[in-house]
Amino acid sequence: MTSSLDEPNLIAIAGFFIFIVLSLGITYLAARRTHNAEHFYAAGRSITGLQNGLALAGDYMSAASFLGIAGLVALSGFDGLIYAIGFLVGWPIVMFLIAEPLRNLGRFTFSDVVAFRLRQAPVRVAAAIGSLAVVAFYLIAQMVGAGHLIQLIFGLPYELAVIIVGTVMLAYVLFGGMLATTWVQIIKSVLLLVGAFLLAGLALAQFNFNPLALFQAASDQYGPGVLGPGGLVSDPVDALSLGMALMLGTAGLPHILMRFYTVPDARTARTSVSYATAIIGVFYLLTFILGFGAMVIVGQDQIRNVDAGGNMAALLLAETVGGPGFLGFISAVAFATILAVVAGLTLAGAAALSHDLWVHVIRDGQASDQEQLRVARVASALLGVLAIVLGIAFEEQNVAYMVGLAFAIAASANFPALLLSIFWRGFTTRGAQASMLTGTVSSLLLIYLSPTIQVDVLGNAAAVFPLRNPGIVSIPLAFVVAIVVAMVWPEPEAASGFSELERRVHLGDGEPVTDDDFRNS
Repeated sequence: MTSSLDEPNLIAIAGFFIFIVLSLGITYLAARRTHNAEHFYAAGRSITGLQNGLALAGDYMSAASFLGIAGLVALSGFDGLIYAIGFLVGWPIVMFLIAEPLRNLGRFTFSDVVAFRLRQAPVRVAAAIGSLAVVAFYLIAQMVGAGHLIQLIFGLPYELAVIIVGTVMLAYVLFGGMLATTWVQIIKSVLLLVGAFLLAGLALAQFNFNPLALFQAASDQYGPGVLGPGGLVSDPVDALSLGMALMLGTAGLPHILMRFYTVPDARTARTSVSYATAIIGVFYLLTFILGFGAMVIVGQDQIRNVDAGGNMAALLLAETVGGPGFLGFISAVAFATILAVVAGLTLAGAAALSHDLWVHVIRDGQASDQEQLRVARVASALLGVLAIVLGIAFEEQNVAYMVGLAFAIAASANFPALLLSIFWRGFTTRGAQASMLTGTVSSLLLIYLSPTIQVDVLGNAAAVFPLRNPGIVSIPLAFVVAIVVAMVWPEPEAASGFSELERRVHLGDGEPVTDDDFRNS
């Protein structure tokens, strides 16, 4: 079968422009209400539980979910489900351990919580380094997916496609801030669910709407191995490492944690997680159908011929079961998916640079709202350029796999310090700093020494570190370092502030946290 993916698709192009015009209209309206840092970072804390649940799902259901997981399942079979399950099971941790304390203790970023009773400068610097590493890896996945999508649909060079996506995304963030990003994510969530349901329905229609018949066809065509583990991750230790990263990484993703500041109170934060979990759970069940549908209906050879990473499997399935018109619709949905997530990531990275580094480290908490807004927009522009450069550099990587690495960094760099700062009285500034830096450096170093870089990118015969995901080493290491350092160098001032932290965690204060609530360096 020949694909029309490399030919301009008028429906897809029309869908792209409709979404861009609609979202830029939202950005214009949001820009009129974005006058200070609270509106830019937290949408004025005016988002309802359902709205934030949809936006959380929109932030989370990225190119890795729609394009990457479907591609991994199509090329690897059952093992692709590791990512779908791993991405989902992290949400109970967020609901029961993170959401309420985050909303009651923080202002704009997760490091507000870690630094609440600690010295500001050391904690903020370490947190910003970890956050930017996570954002960078996550951005790679989204920009690669966007580049391939626009390249194939518009017939444009890959590099130009990445530049176009980066430019449009910057318009949302620079002018509309969190309010515009939230509404773009809500619209994208609805479109993505509708598109996934339609595509899964059309695929299953060829098997009398019987998923078991679809799986049997996959087994008949490619052997029973596609229905069992080992197609993607053959080493059980590597599988455990990946699972740890995906499960714990959700609670360390800066762009997800940032969303809990957009709601008015902790109860609404919990409610929004409930909505998000339900939406995301349904969606990941659909991606499994999409992956096996593409494997059987399109064929693995055809998928690899279009994109070696398998990222276009869902689009090829859409074209096969619904024709060029349906392909155009699904392509437009995928484009909306990527654009919304990139905007959220850029906003989180900008918050780390401006709120954490500029305001609390360089300006010692004394920056005005207008100054914070200016610095945030400059930081957003810098991150937009970084996203474009990274998207071009990592053209051939599978987007779900790259997001898996981002989760490993988040689980190692951010989650241990965040959890210990909330629940352990003995946690200290040095412990937090050591944990975040250890988690960031160890995960990045092990990724560099892994087969992903040493074999796949650099072409070496073998890798120093045998696992493709570093989580099983870097996550426990970050916890151990945090505990040991905190016990060796205790901090009485931090311990004395734990009672106030506990009171805020459970009761809130009725008023949002301000910069004056944080300890000075």
